[in-house]
Amino acid sequence: MRRAGKRIAILFHARRPPSVQYLVEILGRFWHDDGHEVVYLHGTERFVPADLLIVHVDLSVVPEPYLEFAARYPIVLNGRVRDVRKSVTSRQLVRPGDGWDGPVIVKSDLNHGGVPERMIGPPWAQRLGHARSVAARVAGRGVPATTRDYRVFDRLDDVPARWLERSDLVVERFLPELEDGLYHVRMYLFLGDRGRCSRIGSTDPVFDATETIGSEVVEPHPQVVSWARELGLDYGKLDYTLHDGEPVLLDVNKTVGAVDYLPGETMRAVRRRQADGLYGYL
Repeated sequence: MRRAGKRIAILFHARRPPSVQYLVEILGRFWHDDGHEVVYLHGTERFVPADLLIVHVDLSVVPEPYLEFAARYPIVLNGRVRDVRKSVTSRQLVRPGDGWDGPVIVKSDLNHGGVPERMIGPPWAQRLGHARSVAARVAGRGVPATTRDYRVFDRLDDVPARWLERSDLVVERFLPELEDGLYHVRMYLFLGDRGRCSRIGSTDPVFDATETIGSEVVEPHPQVVSWARELGLDYGKLDYTLHDGEPVLLDVNKTVGAVDYLPGETMRAVRRRQADGLYGYL
């Protein structure tokens, strides 16, 4: 049930990049149209009373002052989610001596290759990070940025030894969902009890939502819904596969970007339904 006259606060990092559009901002327009006041907070310097606050700090590790600030509000979404690095959330990490002899994938430990961390840094750090990312991609080294840069190897022994020593990379068992020659990823996007799961496909084992061949709505696996609760996520997106019928968690995202992967009216209806998930907390 929708309740008019509420104030909803969304807490961003103090140096949130203005060029990035997030899904929560689109959902905020629905809440505004429903008669609520939506307030955007950048940093913790100014406390604005609100009925509910969403922690939306786009970093893999949320600084403690932001969580302490959020705790001042009566209702807090994602206030329990501090660390979504893959070294913390992954269920299929591989290390030398583990005995895993199958294929592996090398990923960035930080969400989105650490791009959000670089974007909120000072200008010189942003320029240096971008230059290193481009150089690494051209040279075929490392995992500099997005999922497109992840590397799959037949076995752990094939991974360059210097990569295994890097703290910014993780190695996981590669457990794809392969069907009819296509690799598939399932994306469970949710706010409260309003969730939607889509399955996207590609001929490439490493891809993202902008490079898909088809999309279909599927039922989320019960284990993935349980994972969201265990991680303390009230709002976000979990990417996973079904490998031999078992769910495999790939990525945890608590600050979802606004990506249109469905036709206009269908996309709007999906977001309208998700926006209504907020009202279960009020």
